[in-house]
Amino acid sequence: MQTYMTQPSQPTWRLPANACDAHVHVFGPKARFAYANTPGAKPAEAPKEKLFALHKQLGITRCVIVQSMVHGFDNAVVEDAITAGHGHYLGVALTPAHVDHAELKRLAAAGFRAVRFNFMKHLGMGTTPDELVALTHRLADHQMHLQVHFESSLIHELGPCFQKSAVPVVIDHMGRVDAELGLHHADFQALCRLLDDPKFHVKVSGIDRIQARVPLTVPPYTQGIELAKHLVENFSHQCVWGTDWPHPNHTHVPDDGVLVDALQHIAPTAALMQQLLVDNPQALYRFEN
Repeated sequence: MQTYMTQPSQPTWRLPANACDAHVHVFGPKARFAYANTPGAKPAEAPKEKLFALHKQLGITRCVIVQSMVHGFDNAVVEDAITAGHGHYLGVALTPAHVDHAELKRLAAAGFRAVRFNFMKHLGMGTTPDELVALTHRLADHQMHLQVHFESSLIHELGPCFQKSAVPVVIDHMGRVDAELGLHHADFQALCRLLDDPKFHVKVSGIDRIQARVPLTVPPYTQGIELAKHLVENFSHQCVWGTDWPHPNHTHVPDDGVLVDALQHIAPTAALMQQLLVDNPQALYRFEN
């Protein structure tokens, strides 16, 4: 099933130079990069060429590609895209928690800046938080950080464990909180408390995911925007943004041009926009081009 628009709308404004899309995936082509036999839906191919074309249209020149369970622990599809991106594209790998120093060293040299772990039922869970804390000491030796993706209700259980991390911790998609529950819900407040620790960072991606209903408002995703704006304004040094292209495991097909336009509401000043799209990604991912 194809989960992305082949002709997204053109954004109504121009992104700052070196703007970074810090969360995307690439899938296939299957003839070269086979899909893994792992839990979850098997989306249509979304190869690097489609991603590069999208970024050219949107005005994005830097990117972080996140390995997906679609390809399992074989990170070759992301490594191939990093190589083709000539320093403008970096990666986040999937590995088992027992990954050794030699493989981490190889991944770091190939342009991977982090390792991601899922605590999502539809993606399968098999790693304990304590195993991840142990891994973070090995990540530190390679200047890599930890990226975590979890269901919102788990933040209360997982947060104290992640506080023991030896490296920065990046939380995907605003902790997958339910935007319709608002700023004062316990899950969102727990996310904010974690961000009181500068070790934690958050991706203000997924305004289209955390708001369950297909948007009918103008601008769309107003509830998701409200939460993202709160995070950007209150934790300005700890936020990065991403489209989440090609939007796997979704309730609808988002328009990436609309997601870019929403940034004007999420980061309403030029200074916040520069920090969100340029300065913070550079500090966290260390782009060389």
